[in-house]
Amino acid sequence: MAPTAPSMLRVTCVVLLLGRAAPAAEEYGLEITNNGPITTGAQATIHASLSMKNDSITSNLYHFNWIYAPLILIEKSEQRFNSVINVTGEFPGTFPVSVWVTRRNCWLCQPVARNVTVLQITEFITGNLTIAQIEDSRFITRGSSSSMGAVTRISFCLHDPSHYFKSASFVYNWDFGDGVYQITKEPFVYYNCSTMGNRTVHLKVIAEWEKIGSIIHERETVQKTGDFTTALELLDAVKSINVVGSRETHVMENLSLSLHINGTPPLSLCWLIKAECVPLEGEKCHLVVINGSCYNLSHTFSDAGQYCLSVRVENGVTMLQTYHEIKVWPTGIHPAFFVLLCITLVSTMLGLVLYMTFRSNTQQKDLVEVADFDFSPLSDENLSSHSESGCGQICCRSCFLRSSQEAAWESHELLHSFYKPLKTYTV
Repeated sequence: MAPTAPSMLRVTCVVLLLGRAAPAAEEYGLEITNNGPITTGAQATIHASLSMKNDSITSNLYHFNWIYAPLILIEKSEQRFNSVINVTGEFPGTFPVSVWVTRRNCWLCQPVARNVTVLQITEFITGNLTIAQIEDSRFITRGSSSSMGAVTRISFCLHDPSHYFKSASFVYNWDFGDGVYQITKEPFVYYNCSTMGNRTVHLKVIAEWEKIGSIIHERETVQKTGDFTTALELLDAVKSINVVGSRETHVMENLSLSLHINGTPPLSLCWLIKAECVPLEGEKCHLVVINGSCYNLSHTFSDAGQYCLSVRVENGVTMLQTYHEIKVWPTGIHPAFFVLLCITLVSTMLGLVLYMTFRSNTQQKDLVEVADFDFSPLSDENLSSHSESGCGQICCRSCFLRSSQEAAWESHELLHSFYKPLKTYTV
């Protein structure tokens, strides 16, 4: 039985669809973003961007198809791989906005990519609170934490991408959570508190402006409000880091050090041992979180040399860094032992030289003081006979006479010495 005309038409359509089908969706990427949330009456911008994951795909012209109801379309623009729409809403809520991309001038082709985003619309003012601490005339943002005793600036940032509030005047009512209130016309305030702890800061924003009515065309005052809250944590700044431990060790010995930190926990501690002292940044160190004020670390060195322990501590409001130099000696006798040995050897040699010099002087004195005189009778007779014969020839009177003074001298010691003589003779 031959196929009928409608059946042939359906088969033809299926073949065309299969033959003209776009590549798989995995070959394309479609990113969609919006700049919400927005307040009712303001405009939101939604952006879609098509990308090809496979470089071998032939570039074609594409068409972006949007679904944004019940939002109101204000403007639409489209380029080769991008499309942007501006929408607004008169009622608060959460609205999905979807887009799919097809080949241009191909109504039978399947979408090459699709995606969806959610736009949030509220009847209140949109924005957020930020906390910054003043350090060295600079504003440093550290989340919800601030240093106790330091000047803190709390700011309100209005989120108004379409400049909906460009003609509005604002009033800001601040509540710092400790019984202190303040009203300003500026979107920021300076706060200084010396009490450590957690508190909640409340802000009420009031915006007023005039616009022409849509029915009777008269000026009317429009007011919008917004309530915002942020947590403020006042911490004590990290004031000091004290490294307790030896500055010298040996190879393959376990060196233990203790870090004493003056600051409010919890503390993020980062330490690193290298050949030189370096500032610690990022994750290039051993990072630990401690809930106290003391941390013990140990390290074993495999090579001798000069090292440096770099330590960085921060607690969310302040950061402090310090360094500790370490000398690693090779395995063996400590150099102090060599110094002591050298001092002992030099002292011994010096003492030996002094002793030998003193001993030599003592022996010379003994040789001078000790004299060997022969006072035996035989010697006297020989001397007497010789003297008589000599005196008889010379006829010298002095040889026969001996005065009493000379006899007295011979009865005393010849030299007075500090040492006892070896032999004593009595005349």
